[in-house]
Amino acid sequence: MNVLRNLIITGSAEKNILLDVFYKQNGIKKPIVIFSHGFKGFKDWGHFNLLAEKFAEQNFVFVKFNFSYNGTTTEHPTEFTNLEAFGNNNYSIELDDLGKVIDWTLNSPLLSSEINPKQLYLLGHSRGGGITILKAYEDKRVKKIVTWAAVADFINRIKNNDVKDWKKNGVIYSMNARTNQQMPLYYQLYENTLVNAERLNITKAAKKLSIQFLLIHGTSDEAVSVEDAKLLYNNCVTSQVLLIEGAGHTFGVKHPFEDIVFPPHAESAINKTIAFFGE
Repeated sequence: MNVLRNLIITGSAEKNILLDVFYKQNGIKKPIVIFSHGFKGFKDWGHFNLLAEKFAEQNFVFVKFNFSYNGTTTEHPTEFTNLEAFGNNNYSIELDDLGKVIDWTLNSPLLSSEINPKQLYLLGHSRGGGITILKAYEDKRVKKIVTWAAVADFINRIKNNDVKDWKKNGVIYSMNARTNQQMPLYYQLYENTLVNAERLNITKAAKKLSIQFLLIHGTSDEAVSVEDAKLLYNNCVTSQVLLIEGAGHTFGVKHPFEDIVFPPHAESAINKTIAFFGE
């Protein structure tokens, strides 16, 4: 297996994106899977390296990356050492970042002998799932998508905050229970979301999808309600849905993850995803 780690490309807002590529280097054209992490996530979280290996073993070229404003840095890719960047992140930046990663993957001389550009697939978790749906709608190079615990609506989620105080103070904070960091969200997130509400309408994008779409969601998801999956499924005629009974938001995985096998709920999600992309 060939692994390219911590490659640096330029993101949508001139900030670096760090990415990894896992694949069998055999000169055979393979389907591409590009994975987008979620809120407070990063490319090396939990089981994502083991996940990449699993896909590569199944003859996919697997690409995972850090969104350029996710709060990590090229020097510290697994720690939130740049909270200023985190606070200035927004959905538009992430959507454009994913476009940059797609462009790089399809045009990189490093991968030209290994990829089949007609089999470009996207996989996203949580917030990254919402970004995946939006990008699939606006980029016709994408042929299939899978989401894990995807959010169905960015607009209403952002409006649920105390907007008056947010505007007055310029910032609200989101507690990271794992690191005990108070992570800032600057008011620009609210403004950018409303200005770009049409582009960021996940349910509308799902409704207009013409490609195959698999939704995977846990029935005990504590962060994103299973109702989000049902809403997306009911709005997309090309979608399938797999509800994993009792699964939480991360399908039984925690960070750090040191096991050599996946938890049962994660195993179910992964195997179904591989089968779907392999059809």
